[in-house]
Amino acid sequence: MEEVTVPALRDVNFAIGPASFVSFVGPSGSGKTTLLNLIGCLDKPTAGRLTVAGTDVGVLTRKESAAFRGTHLGFIFQDFNMIPVLTVYENIEYPLIMVQSIAPRERRERILRMLEAVGMADQDGKYPHQISGGQKQRVAVARALVTNPALVLADEPTANLDSQTAYAVIGLMKKMRDELGTTFIFSTHDTKIVGEAEVIFRLEDGRLIAKDVKGGTAHA
Repeated sequence: MEEVTVPALRDVNFAIGPASFVSFVGPSGSGKTTLLNLIGCLDKPTAGRLTVAGTDVGVLTRKESAAFRGTHLGFIFQDFNMIPVLTVYENIEYPLIMVQSIAPRERRERILRMLEAVGMADQDGKYPHQISGGQKQRVAVARALVTNPALVLADEPTANLDSQTAYAVIGLMKKMRDELGTTFIFSTHDTKIVGEAEVIFRLEDGRLIAKDVKGGTAHA
């Protein structure tokens, strides 16, 4: 049987500025997760050009991609991805040890600042099984931001949270965006995030079909 190649994304063109709060939306299979993986240097584009933080990431080697992620990007996952044998403090510290060469004193200052910012300063010694889902997501936000990334990618970050906690986490991320100038890009079905996003890109069958901006809509 002849093989058929089905591209995950086709003719997708967009630009996102600094300090943006952006959501990619669309039905399952529309290409949202693939797009996040490409922006996050987890996958490579087979055609076209993808520039992130001024770098053409499509030409990076695997080692260069890993270094780029550690320097410029943060990730927030819907299942939190906390390491169960590490405390809250150690989970936030982990990327500073594994990815960036940060001196211990500065490392501690960054972690304490993030713990305070996400309201987890009094929970730093607890383990993941000892805190709630909302608290885990706050830790995930702190861990994503502790490396001072230019861009944070979030795949369904509120999927496991109740409405009150979800709005609290969204508010926290917007506060971090305002204070640090970080760009947040979401892949989500959650209407709470979509309602808070300033720019919404709508995907369908691997194509960008519309760009919604607060105050108007532009078709792609």
